[in-house]
Amino acid sequence: MKPDNEVVHAANALTSWTKGVATEIEELSRNVASLLERNLVDKPKVDKGALAGLEKLSRDFLAKNAFAVGAGTFFAHEFVEEGGRALEWWSRKGTGSLERLDLDRTPGSNRYYDYEKLPFFSTAASTGEQTLWGPYIDYLGFEEYILTFTAPISVHGTFTGVAGCDIRIKDLEPLIMPYLRLIRGNAALINASNRVILGNSGMYLVGERIKPGSPEQHRLPLDVPHLGLSLIYTP
Repeated sequence: MKPDNEVVHAANALTSWTKGVATEIEELSRNVASLLERNLVDKPKVDKGALAGLEKLSRDFLAKNAFAVGAGTFFAHEFVEEGGRALEWWSRKGTGSLERLDLDRTPGSNRYYDYEKLPFFSTAASTGEQTLWGPYIDYLGFEEYILTFTAPISVHGTFTGVAGCDIRIKDLEPLIMPYLRLIRGNAALINASNRVILGNSGMYLVGERIKPGSPEQHRLPLDVPHLGLSLIYTP
């Protein structure tokens, strides 16, 4: 069945917006990699000196991209000097100020944050490509639904970590809901795991897993490499 013009228009608009985010993430990743290559020189691991300038990159990204609530870098543990900082991530607060994210990296603790096992890190590490994780409830940060976009960082040809950003679903809604509402029937943007990112009606709830195969449900993949996004709709 050929999709209606309104569906095609919505899909194209969603694709364009997402590609814009992907471009910004790729630029951040390149900037971080270039900075690290200059700072590390012949050092084998990330130390305090190697972090110089990363805060400015995060702040500049957040100043340029109002859709993001957080941005920064997570390093592969094996490339961090013992006792060094494994992440440089900055988040907007309610006042508009930026604050460095401070997570518990103590194995065995109740709030231990083992980010290397989470999809935003592990998928980028294994594929060498951009990835999107979410929506998920960020219990260690904002305690609400967010999306995390990341791209791998390669220093001198070696995977060193990821750079990316967080987007709250409530901040995403005014940006992409107008496109979803172009569609007269029920419609939603879903991720590669068939979970709803955002829907235009109560039929599709954020985070809900959609069972494929319904004869009334149609799917149109978005032309955004590696992220696995699709638009589903009922004519």
